Amino acid sequence: MLEIKNVSKIYNEGLQFQALKSIDLEVEEGEFVGIMGPSGSGKSTLLNLIGTIDTPTSGKVILGGKEPAKLNSEELAKFRRNELGFVFQNFNLMPTLTVEENIILPLTLDGEKISVMTKKLNIIAERLGISELLKKRIATISGGQAQRVAIARAMIHEPKLILADEPTGNLDTKSSKDVMGLLEDLNQKEASTILMVTHDPFAASYCKKIVFIKDGELVKEIYQNGTREAFYDDILIALKEIEGAQNEL
Repeated sequence: MLEIKNVSKIYNEGLQFQALKSIDLEVEEGEFVGIMGPSGSGKSTLLNLIGTIDTPTSGKVILGGKEPAKLNSEELAKFRRNELGFVFQNFNLMPTLTVEENIILPLTLDGEKISVMTKKLNIIAERLGISELLKKRIATISGGQAQRVAIARAMIHEPKLILADEPTGNLDTKSSKDVMGLLEDLNQKEASTILMVTHDPFAASYCKKIVFIKDGELVKEIYQNGTREAFYDDILIALKEIEGAQNEL
């Protein structure tokens, strides 16, 4: 599904800074992988490279057998719309549009038929429990509901990979549980492949594998082999082993 081969990223704006150093990572189809590490460790940089928002200085990012860095701007835009689904901390929804209009936006940009959009919209809205919200404006719904809408938008075009960047960062405890339970269901029942950046051990406990980054390098991987509660404890232990991780708790 996803191969990251010897990827490094160096920023040369002002003082040179190496954000990532020789990263190697594979994500299999149907995996739910979390990325954790101290602030400034390179988590967001890695997600931006995978999401084709940025390009590596060296090495390769290969998704579904394609190397996005070699695509032209038109091909890249189409690749991003068709192959990737994005879920952000601040939802990134269009406040002037209705819930329905936000969800079908990727299909609208691709010029999909109205009949096809309507069918896909009804299926995804029913699956995520937001059918009654479709005609409402974004400004009138809660944060937890908004994140469900964002997940619906990310899923409606059936992407190969969902990229979630701190998806519970702006949510209260109950909404966080609801959203993570939803992502877990999508992974387990729909076999969706999900890659999530988070600093929250609770959110991370829903993943099946956690990759830890420190100073731009992959330093540890752990896997869920038992209960989610036991995995949560394993995550806390792993974070404490990484210098500076105490500030993340």
